[in-house]
Amino acid sequence: MENKIKEGSIEKIIGVVIVVAVIVIAVVVKLSLNGGNSKLEKVYVATGGGKEDFIADTEVNKIINKKYKLDVVYDSWSNGKTVSAPLVRETVGQGNTSVAESDWSIDNQSCTKYDALFTSDERFYNYYKLRPTEQEAKRYQVLDGSLTLNTPIVIYSWKDIANALIKQNIVTKEGEIYYITDMNKLLNLILQGKTWSDIGLNKIYGKINIYSTDPVTSSPGATYYGLLLSIMNNGEELSTENVSKILPKLKEFYNKSGYMNNTPADLFELYLKTGEGAKPMIVDYEKSIVELANKDKDAYNSVKDDMVILYPRPTIWNSHCIATFSDGGNKFLKVFNDKDIQKLAWTKYGFRVGTTGGSYNVKDANVAGIPQNLTSVTSGLKMDLYNQIIDYLAN
Repeated sequence: MENKIKEGSIEKIIGVVIVVAVIVIAVVVKLSLNGGNSKLEKVYVATGGGKEDFIADTEVNKIINKKYKLDVVYDSWSNGKTVSAPLVRETVGQGNTSVAESDWSIDNQSCTKYDALFTSDERFYNYYKLRPTEQEAKRYQVLDGSLTLNTPIVIYSWKDIANALIKQNIVTKEGEIYYITDMNKLLNLILQGKTWSDIGLNKIYGKINIYSTDPVTSSPGATYYGLLLSIMNNGEELSTENVSKILPKLKEFYNKSGYMNNTPADLFELYLKTGEGAKPMIVDYEKSIVELANKDKDAYNSVKDDMVILYPRPTIWNSHCIATFSDGGNKFLKVFNDKDIQKLAWTKYGFRVGTTGGSYNVKDANVAGIPQNLTSVTSGLKMDLYNQIIDYLAN
């Protein structure tokens, strides 16, 4: 009897030990998944559009959580409102709702502050660092910042069209890369009302055109028209005075462009679905084709042998920029120096991290016709020049 009691006690002890061991293992596994620290620092980031899938990516966030111990909360902001409205979370209805609207301010200690601003356009990043006007909200002091996710403006077209433009000495093929080496000549064909048949493309109906999003309502369209303005000015430095002289020509081009989409995603989808007859050339970002190749390989494979990416010389970068306001914001900025983050940004979403090539290989994206580096690039315009363009076109 005594032996049986002892055996039962030993079995209970072994059972308890096993349960404790399981709990310990579970805790160790959980801690290791959290990088050894279950407490993550909250970082609030006011965020412009165009990178929604990237910032929601599971792999990206796992690196940020585990390696940098950050829990990043992204609030959606339009670029323009980041300077016109108080940059506090209450303004987007996600913070302390007891704060009255009249009290919304970065100086109000009851308001929920942001640690960083992640714009989708360099001009708003540069503008935020300036002193606000009387009509604009007070701004945070910018501690640090940089151009972070970058993608150039390109023109998507088709092989037949690219070959016809080569014969016109407008496009040059260097290896596997197509460059528009005489952009002025192409623009003049459009301004002169030339048809596709005038350059030997009888199967394509209508006048030569490059479809883009509307610069008056779309940030990508405005960036493209900033590039056109620079090209029409022969690359010379732009000022309010010489811009005024070129604007009538730019508006003539705008009027000849016809109907414009408001979002680049819609335009790129139309380009893919309707083909060269309906959309012979469109303006979009380089990242669009990389993202397509990663997300929908069947769709990419169906067009890859016929489509062509034309790189204007010069082109212009669209840059998503981070401005930091706190130590947490500075930690968030450092995330983008991470090689694994940079690789994911490029291979899955087509963002170049570092405009001179970054720590990635373009071949990793498995998309043909993309150069490793872009050397012929014009600078983006300042905010006042963009406003001058948009106001003129709108009127």
